Parts: sequence; structure tokens; C-alpha cells
Amino acid sequence: MGKVLRRYIKQGLKSMIWKIAPVPALWKHRPVTQNYSIAVCRGDSVLSLRNSPFLSTPVITRLDVNDVPANLVADPFICRYNNRWYMFFEVYNNISSKGEIGLAESEDGFSWQYRQIVLREPFHLSYPYVFEWDQQFYMIPEGGRGSGVTLYQAMEFPLGWRPVRVLLEQKGFFDSSIFHYQERWWLFSATRHDGGQPALHLFHADDLLGDWEEHPMSPVVNGDPHITRPGGRVIVDDGRLYRFAQDSYPIYGSKVHLLEITRLTTSEYAEERVLDEPYFEAGEFFWNNNGMHHVDARRLDDGTWIACVDGFPVR
Repeated sequence: MGKVLRRYIKQGLKSMIWKIAPVPALWKHRPVTQNYSIAVCRGDSVLSLRNSPFLSTPVITRLDVNDVPANLVADPFICRYNNRWYMFFEVYNNISSKGEIGLAESEDGFSWQYRQIVLREPFHLSYPYVFEWDQQFYMIPEGGRGSGVTLYQAMEFPLGWRPVRVLLEQKGFFDSSIFHYQERWWLFSATRHDGGQPALHLFHADDLLGDWEEHPMSPVVNGDPHITRPGGRVIVDDGRLYRFAQDSYPIYGSKVHLLEITRLTTSEYAEERVLDEPYFEAGEFFWNNNGMHHVDARRLDDGTWIACVDGFPVR
């Protein structure tokens, strides 16, 4: 009890300092080793996003977060509502020492304004996979240390979120990525174990709020740290399926790979790499010259593509 009390006292003091003097507090706290920032890119196709000229400058950094002292911003997911763009992403709060979900808004998808933290839990949150279904917005944030894989619904979009169903009861799933394909729901979730091998599990259900069943070939990737862990939204484009994977070796989050899912039924699964080289890796700019680890790509009405990505510099 004494340890818990000391932790809450420490958090209270940090919070008080932040409210009284936010600028000195920002100067004092040290950024984490992988100080992620977020950028936006655009292209004529999924592959052309890699060469986007918009990648030179991030659109959101930890310094844009003004309601908590942020160590990083990462794992961005975007959606569009009433002709306006919304971006949800992890904000690592230096007071609580855990991830929380932040929100930024944009009119054109390129100039972004940070708004506020919209979701926090007693446990760490990240990877806020947001999607729309049946005129409602949902989110599956990573909460691997919390209560399994939990589906949240926007009761007052974009600020008000509440949990509506635990899709997978088991703890220890990370970066869950959901998509609808051929009248069925599919869900990737990664696991990791101390001293063990990473694994990518696949589940499916006939209804979003229904019962989820593990695929008979799951884990569909086992023991490959380069392509196991999801690295962004699964793309369903003209009947073709693509998934992004973050490379966790030798440095976590250093690269992103693109794979095409070539076979997906309730009994079969197959995938192959689209490129021999990484889809994204360390870039030439100050904010991403040590690695990149996340992509959320969306096809626009005119056929072009927009994506939000993250990366971190050499410290």
C-alpha cells in the first residue's frame, strides 16, 4: 500500500508542476529513446506513398501536446467525418508513465491541430485502430496489459468513447488490427512472451459484436520478428488485401514491411511480401533518420492515397 501511495503522490506532484509551469516541465523531462513523431504522405497508389514529398516535416510532435507532458506521439490512425479529418494516436504521458489516446484535427489532411487526450485507462493504451461501421465509429486500442482486446464505441464522436465489448478475453495481445472482408470480420493480434517467439494470431466472426473464433492455421506467422507484429491498418482495395508489419529486429520499430494476403478463408491463410526491401525505414529527415514503424493508408474518392506514418530520430 505504501508503494502505491508513493506512486500517486509522485504523479500528483508532477501534475501540479505541469499545471503551474508547463514549459519548464517540458524542458526538464527527458524524451524516451524512440522519440516518435507523426507525418503525413500522399501518392497515386499504395506503393507511391513511399516517395511522398510531404514526408520532410512531421505534422504532430510531442511538443504539440499541451494538456499533458508528452514523451512521444505514435501509432496514428485517421478517419474522415463531415468533411473533416480526425487523427487518433498514442501520447505517452510523462506523469502517469503510460500511453493515452490523443486527438488532432485537420481540414485538408495535411495541416493538423492537436486537440486533447480523449481516452485514458488505468493501464497503458496505444495503437488506437479507429474504423467506421454502420454509421458508427469504433476503436480497438492496444491494452495488452489491461482487459484483453476491447472494442470501444464513440458515443459522442470524436471525444466520448466507452468500452462496449471485450472481443478477446485473454491478456497479452498487441496491436490488434480489424477489417471486414467477404461478409466476415477478421482480426489480427500479436503476442510476445519473455524469452519466447513472437506470433501473429488470426480470429474471425460473422458479426462485430458476436463470438470470435481463432483461425485453424493461427498463429499464421510464428517466430519471425521482421513481419509478425501489425504495423497499421489492413487495406482492402479492389478485392486485394494488404497488411503492414513492423520490424522488431534488431531494433524495435525500425522498419515497416508490406505484405499481400493472397488467401483468406475460414480454413486457409497465405501471404507474401510485396517488396524485397522494407516499405518504410530510416529516412533522410531529422525526425525519422533512425526508423519508422507504422502506416495508416486510406484511399480517397479521387483514387489517390493519403497515409499517416510515424518515425523516430537518432538520439
